[in-house]
Amino acid sequence: MTPDRRRFPTLTRHSRRADIVPMAQHVLRGPFSVEAYQRLAELGVLHEDDRVELIAGQVVEMTPIGDRHASCVRRLIGVFARRLVDVAVIDAQNPVVLSRHDAPQPDLALLRSRADAYPKHPRADDILLMIEVADTTVAYDRDVKMPLYARAGIPEAWLVDLPADRIDVHRDPVGGQYATVRSVSRGAVLTALHFPNVTFRADEILG
Repeated sequence: MTPDRRRFPTLTRHSRRADIVPMAQHVLRGPFSVEAYQRLAELGVLHEDDRVELIAGQVVEMTPIGDRHASCVRRLIGVFARRLVDVAVIDAQNPVVLSRHDAPQPDLALLRSRADAYPKHPRADDILLMIEVADTTVAYDRDVKMPLYARAGIPEAWLVDLPADRIDVHRDPVGGQYATVRSVSRGAVLTALHFPNVTFRADEILG
């Protein structure tokens, strides 16, 4: 039977920065498992152009991608492609499955190199580095996404904070938090934990 889509709220999102964390609105009330979440797409309740992700069993809306955000993601793809194309899979804005109830869509993920190109969504053990680019969603990415990645044991996560013009490098996940957080500003260089001999200039990421 075809679901009655009128039961579900329209995808909307607040715009004030003060509402960043609370504004992660539940599009559908869960909790849902990853399997049930994928089933919603198969049934047509969710569509490919719906910008949603599964966080703690809830289907939540993602902000529309602005020009500055999109430009930074393109720069990141180019930077990693030039330096790491033969040693890692560069995955942009695709789901990763971190637990039975978590399937976020990070802006960029570096995955372990595999010849089969991941026929199923990557799992936590496949991820070398997670990157979120934040323009209007800094607090949400910092307070919700970073702890989620730490709980999943992701060894390293970067938060590209566009308003602050810096990159926050999170490492050493312990007890659902990253024990080490370092801010990298313009003029500085940074390295990825799994690729210590490859350097990146903050300016080429921030633009």
